[in-house]
Amino acid sequence: MRLFKSRKTYYFYNPNTLNYERVYPSAKDKFFSILKHLTTGIAFGVATFFVMLYLIDSPMESQLRKENKLLQTQYEVLSLRLNSALEVLNDIQVRDEKLYRAIFQAEPIPKSVRQSGFGGSNRYEHLLTLSNSELIVSTTQKLDMLRKQLYIESNSLNELIEMGKNQEERNRCIPAIQPIANKDLRRTASGYGMRIHPIYRTKRFHSGMDFSANVGTEIYATGDGKVTYASWKQGYGNCIIIDHGFGYQTVYAHMSKYHARVGQKVKRGEVIGEVGNTGISTGPHLHYEVIVRGRYDNPSKYYYMDLTPEEYDQMIQIAENHGQVMD
Repeated sequence: MRLFKSRKTYYFYNPNTLNYERVYPSAKDKFFSILKHLTTGIAFGVATFFVMLYLIDSPMESQLRKENKLLQTQYEVLSLRLNSALEVLNDIQVRDEKLYRAIFQAEPIPKSVRQSGFGGSNRYEHLLTLSNSELIVSTTQKLDMLRKQLYIESNSLNELIEMGKNQEERNRCIPAIQPIANKDLRRTASGYGMRIHPIYRTKRFHSGMDFSANVGTEIYATGDGKVTYASWKQGYGNCIIIDHGFGYQTVYAHMSKYHARVGQKVKRGEVIGEVGNTGISTGPHLHYEVIVRGRYDNPSKYYYMDLTPEEYDQMIQIAENHGQVMD
């Protein structure tokens, strides 16, 4: 018997009748045929779905991808702009420290304050789960740094503005003349720095300048201020201390007489006492100190209202090379 298939219709040859007779499928054959077609269709549909899912974006996914790319680009641009802003701010900070604060003789802002960090290590932990987290965290750190440094610099400039408003009073208060009449510089005895002590014969730090003068020579306040001490001081003998404000103090030692008392306000050039030989001293002289914010400073830096540049240079040479320590 031989089967003949035509358009999914099956026939077989009947040798008895010498004819092709049609074969009708059973219910079982029909069921499996339908199941096969259905399975093939489902498999094709699933395959097509996953191809569409992974290879072809939906309109919403396509839009989200574009927005994400644009956002990444914006972060990169923002990061570059923050770099430029930080460079400009750094230039302002340098001018603040090297120029503005130098003009007003203000204390510099410590680097530990300007460059201090932000909180703990977990400050940006919530950003680490985002895509492009490294770029986002870096940009956020720069923004935080810029914001903090701007705040510090704003406070610094406000402080300098207040100093500028008080500059006239400040100029009157800063010690800016020699404490005795010494235009010819002949009374300059010894300068500021390491010296051999005339009594103990050991090398010691000389915290001021000595001016040799006769007992009774007038001593002047070198800037406006208020007398905070007028009494005997160990080693210094009779001593006057003037607080000039703005972080400045001056000390006048080995005096013979006082012409000012504690609490008295004095003006620059006003006579506050007379030269003497009290305390630890090898002869009549005035020991004069300038203290700035609690630290000794070289008094020779503060005679700019008294001396020309040539006279100042001559005084430094006398004090450094030919001066004799007298206390």
